[in-house]
Amino acid sequence: MGSSWNIVRLSWTPYLWVRRCSWYDARSYVILLTMVADQQVNTEQKGGVGDQDRQRSGQGRPSSDLVARLRSGDRSAAEELVDLYYQRIYLYMRQLGHNRQTSEDLTQEAFMRAWYHIDQLKDDSALAGWLFRIAHNTSYQYRRWLGRRAGQIEPLELSAQIHSAQGSAEDRVMHMDLLDRLRQAVASLPWKVRQTVVLHYLQGMPISTAAQVIGVREGTFKSRLHRALRLLRRRLDQDGQI
Repeated sequence: MGSSWNIVRLSWTPYLWVRRCSWYDARSYVILLTMVADQQVNTEQKGGVGDQDRQRSGQGRPSSDLVARLRSGDRSAAEELVDLYYQRIYLYMRQLGHNRQTSEDLTQEAFMRAWYHIDQLKDDSALAGWLFRIAHNTSYQYRRWLGRRAGQIEPLELSAQIHSAQGSAEDRVMHMDLLDRLRQAVASLPWKVRQTVVLHYLQGMPISTAAQVIGVREGTFKSRLHRALRLLRRRLDQDGQI
């Protein structure tokens, strides 16, 4: 079961949650940690985040009183939060280039921060964007902690976002070759511009929402996205793919 997870797993994290919390908060932390871990077990048993998971996570909507219940420490609200957003946040971490284990750890950490800082959410209707911003910051701080070792992060798996090729065996081979080159091209993008591709094209966020997630103006986001597409085009041109 997922409940066997360590309470504080990330040696890099600037937050030592259990040591900082009261007994009640620490107990709530462990409860939420178990929920997140159970979602991780479910994901692994299904072989990762599949198309049905992405569709279900995109269709789910939080109940109107979810944030109020979270603020009151309602366990069922925490379960709802994890059920609604775990797959999307985990997939987001994968798309940013983290390997499976790191993505699980960072997703876990993001939910812990959301739980601990729920009172900082100013607009209850902006819960999803707020949660993605926490995930973004968690990933960014992890990369800063890695420092020179950041190059060890695995290339993001774009193939998880694109349906399998149909047709002949030759078509499928060509399709997978193109996916591999595209994956390498996106993984080679600088961090600031890679985020724009992941949020806007892979997560399907509107530019206005994606810009809020990474904390920049829409014009800045568009500029970075345009730069990312230019760099991708250049890289694929060099490889003879366009």
